[in-house]
Amino acid sequence: MKLATLNDGTRDGKLVVVSTDLTRCCAAGYIAPTLQYALDNWARVAPELEVLARDVEHEAVPCERFHERQAHSPLPRAYQWADGSAYINHVELVRKARNAEVPDSFYHDPLMYQGGSDNFLPPRADIPLGDPAWGCDMEGEVAVVTDDVPMGVSVEDAAGHIKLIMLVNDVSLRGLIPGELAKGFGFFQSKPASAFSPVAVTPDELGEAWADSLIHLPLMVDYNGEPFGRAQAGKDATFNMAQLVAHAAKTRSLGAGTIIGSGTVSNKGPEGDPGKPVADGGLGYSCIAEIRMIETIRDGEAKTRFMRAGDTVKIEMRDAANHSIFGAIEQEVVEA
Repeated sequence: MKLATLNDGTRDGKLVVVSTDLTRCCAAGYIAPTLQYALDNWARVAPELEVLARDVEHEAVPCERFHERQAHSPLPRAYQWADGSAYINHVELVRKARNAEVPDSFYHDPLMYQGGSDNFLPPRADIPLGDPAWGCDMEGEVAVVTDDVPMGVSVEDAAGHIKLIMLVNDVSLRGLIPGELAKGFGFFQSKPASAFSPVAVTPDELGEAWADSLIHLPLMVDYNGEPFGRAQAGKDATFNMAQLVAHAAKTRSLGAGTIIGSGTVSNKGPEGDPGKPVADGGLGYSCIAEIRMIETIRDGEAKTRFMRAGDTVKIEMRDAANHSIFGAIEQEVVEA
């Protein structure tokens, strides 16, 4: 089942069920007016939405054309957005850029921070940037949405609380991160609004590609119209998404509609090296910070600049038949 939220002029938008090929949608308001309502009442509502999804697929109900540009992020705002660190290769690279060691605990105890969730960007909305010196970077990630998760949930049970999967561009301001971390209180100004894919999908929609609470498909990141990242989301993950959910729920319950991010999808090279750009036959990178670190190691300085006004990013994932699964996040950086 694929779900989206259309912009109807209200803050939380209108929930629609979307066809598998992303061409058609049907309003689900008589079942659940918003996605948050559906998640609050998932056990009762999900079976009804599944019936509607089958009807949409067979064109047994009136549908309208689905336009990704009319979609909000599936949850335009959420009660909670926490981003984790499934791919330690990314952590290793960005910490090297700050001349910081990776503590051993990071390999068995995930990093996680609480992001701003009161206002997400739509997937086709501009990224406002106040100052290029802030070091604007994209971060291509996978995210999951849960129902109500009890405190102390096991990893095995946490997997069953994952109800929806999305993609995310977790925008980061790299120039502000060191100063904030030096205060010892974590990210705040360095993490502006994120954007999520036009469509959220249930795990069964991914078929065999969803295994061990990971998506075993490449995350496609294009920067200024050129392939930038094709990292395999099912490889080199120190933690899976169920482990991140369980980590978040260790000392508190999670409310329905909680979003948990994977952190930047990142692969090592075939020899355990940092890997090569797509243009050189590698899998590339899901953020600019990684290639800058590699340039620093190789050349003594970073050459790839961070994003400025006019730069564009596209984040998408396609199935084995090359069909878009979640729709595409397509954004342009603009002067704020």
